[in-house]
Amino acid sequence: MTDTGTDTEIEITPGLVRELLREQHPDLAGLAVRDVPGGWGNQMWRLGDELAVRMQRMDPTPEHQLKERRWLPVLAPRLPLPVPTPVRSGEPSARFPRHWTVMTWVPGEPLDLCAISRGAHAADTLAGFLRALHEEAPATAPGSTDRGRHPKDCTEGFETFLRAVAPDGVTAEVRDVWDDAAAAPAWDGPRVWVHGDLHPANVVVADGTLSGVVDFGDLFAGDPAWDLAAAWVLLPEGTATRFFDTYAHADEATIRRARGLAAMKSLFLMLMGQNGDRGLPGGKPHWGPAGRAALDRVLKGL
Repeated sequence: MTDTGTDTEIEITPGLVRELLREQHPDLAGLAVRDVPGGWGNQMWRLGDELAVRMQRMDPTPEHQLKERRWLPVLAPRLPLPVPTPVRSGEPSARFPRHWTVMTWVPGEPLDLCAISRGAHAADTLAGFLRALHEEAPATAPGSTDRGRHPKDCTEGFETFLRAVAPDGVTAEVRDVWDDAAAAPAWDGPRVWVHGDLHPANVVVADGTLSGVVDFGDLFAGDPAWDLAAAWVLLPEGTATRFFDTYAHADEATIRRARGLAAMKSLFLMLMGQNGDRGLPGGKPHWGPAGRAALDRVLKGL
């Protein structure tokens, strides 16, 4: 990892994590430190059985971590699934000139490494979680950036993904779904809290169903369609209708926007899989099949 602005290679190791804990939170330094596979912008390390250390890695700024520190303690108490809650702050130092945070560990297996077997339960669980999350946000809540825009304002990115992936035999159908989303009316409700990055590596599974949601670095206030795309991206085939019936707060225009965004997210997963197959940095080979399966669910609609 190259530290932005210093050109100094910083290898994040268990020893470094323990050194930082000894410097800033010595009462935690005796806990076992274990690597957590995955992660790109931030790298996770288990800390004992109940905690984790989130280290700023490729993210050029600490914005995501600082956002989680500020808002997760506010949101977590009202959410029906476990989410990582910051318990200690790690500040930049000479040893590691970036931010790091000690958070609660959310047990379960990431969905990109397993499967949901209890589809109806997972649909109800996800709908209940998002209903609880999608409450009106205060004026001080972070606004949307690239995530959160109306699909019509994301068409360039969609086309880039579509050209790069070129899914066999369904390109025209995918573009039809996108065009319908881009033509849908914009969100005209209040700015609600939105996770912003619900994909298979950011939810965990236990006993065949969703058991937790992680990585709130893209949290913003805005259009809930960005989260409702998860009906196709995360849930098994045939459960999207049940999800929207249980959620019960999405009008037709929001569902149209969500379906188009799900198509774009599916293409992104396929592209990351393609990059992994080619050995490119950040690529994840196992995301390719997950993305194609999600795209197939999108094309089948509700």
